[in-house]
Amino acid sequence: MNSGVWMGLILPLAGTVLGSAAVFVLRGAIPEKTEKAMLGFAAGVMTAASIFSLILPAMEQSGWLPAAAGFLLGIGFLLLLDELVPHVHVISQEAEGLPVPWKRTTKLFFAITLHNLPEGMAVGVVLAGLLDGSTVMSTSAALALCLGIALQNVPEGAVLSMPLHAEGMPKTRAFGFGALSGVIEPVGAGLTILCRQWILPFLPWLLAFAAGAMLYVVVEELVPQSQNGKHSNIGTVAFALGFAAMMVLDSAL
Repeated sequence: MNSGVWMGLILPLAGTVLGSAAVFVLRGAIPEKTEKAMLGFAAGVMTAASIFSLILPAMEQSGWLPAAAGFLLGIGFLLLLDELVPHVHVISQEAEGLPVPWKRTTKLFFAITLHNLPEGMAVGVVLAGLLDGSTVMSTSAALALCLGIALQNVPEGAVLSMPLHAEGMPKTRAFGFGALSGVIEPVGAGLTILCRQWILPFLPWLLAFAAGAMLYVVVEELVPQSQNGKHSNIGTVAFALGFAAMMVLDSAL
């Protein structure tokens, strides 16, 4: 595998690890303004990446029908997942400022881990297309999508490691649990890449499916959290900057 593929596999996990490391430097929650900017920027990058890296290539390869169908399947899959797995932001709000029982943090760990699985598969689909030498896939667009997922994973890692430490777990162990929740992403991406000879005939569907999954996360998780409470304009400006950065990266490179 080339260096771009390895970077794409590592970036999302690196975001989770970085967020989990907040337990070493922060006593309370992530500063509100910083979190809103981070979430807004990630939402902008992921929205643009979903359009330029996933939906448009899917439509170029097979037209609008497979792209639309795959997109709706991606939305439906995440809707089903949210019915089966508790919402990450709901659990984190319940835990905010309170001693968190082990049962709740276990629930949070599995919620974050399972939510990371479709993101890992989305990365795998894009990287599989890149390895196949598809002319509609670019290394910069694939890496931008991975960067957006990595930015989203930063607050998720902190949301897990910091409550674990607050209930008495040592910082190193809390960091380990936070980082572990992100391991499912490179695993899911790697398995998808290994199966690429079977999935490549369905690549347009899968690209659109990944776009649906990514935009579901943007609409359901990132945008509401970046707009909640005060300083909502920070999230809006960061969204615009993230979207513009992705456009520049995709077109310039």
